[in-house]
Amino acid sequence: MIEYVIAHNPDDRILKKASELLSQGQLVCFPTDTNWILAACSTQKDAIEKLYKIKKENTQKHFSILCNDISMASDMALIDNQAFKLLKKIIPGHYTFIFEATKKMSKLIKASKTDKEVGIRFVPSILVEKIIQTHGLPLVSTNIPKSLLGIDEENNEPIYSYQLEDKINQYTSLIIDPGEIDFKGPSSIISFIGENPPTIIRDGSGSTELFS
Repeated sequence: MIEYVIAHNPDDRILKKASELLSQGQLVCFPTDTNWILAACSTQKDAIEKLYKIKKENTQKHFSILCNDISMASDMALIDNQAFKLLKKIIPGHYTFIFEATKKMSKLIKASKTDKEVGIRFVPSILVEKIIQTHGLPLVSTNIPKSLLGIDEENNEPIYSYQLEDKINQYTSLIIDPGEIDFKGPSSIISFIGENPPTIIRDGSGSTELFS
């Protein structure tokens, strides 16, 4: 089902509906700053398992965790004082930050003994912010690959919600369409793993000047 909302003022009824579905272990689809995504509640193991099956990802490959603030992210990742100060300067933004996962998060995402990293995102989107705020918990997310929609990966034409409904109806109970979508391209990936200064893994849509 597609629910249409105003991008800067999404309907509370639809936000609550999304939260209820997430709490039931279902997946919800909506756009971020980079792509259309499927999202699961971070406490719902079965829902996270669905994401792995949809993407056919190995459980050692982790998804992005969407958070509203650093406090929420601290339940998912080990964020030290240096990282905290840097994050305060640039979030929300077009970034994915790599941290060591907390024990709780490692269990949920089935991290291997040798790979306990997690990607954290603070998305600059009122819609995403409101969804997380209403739900009250971080969301585990994955981009929807064009291959899942039967679209060539090199095709840069916009993807609309009606196309998604035709192809991913079996995976999600709700698609939220704000109408106004301006994807910025892949996020910049910054790693805070280790004691060294943050490392730029991918120079994407977020400015990396602070980390250069």
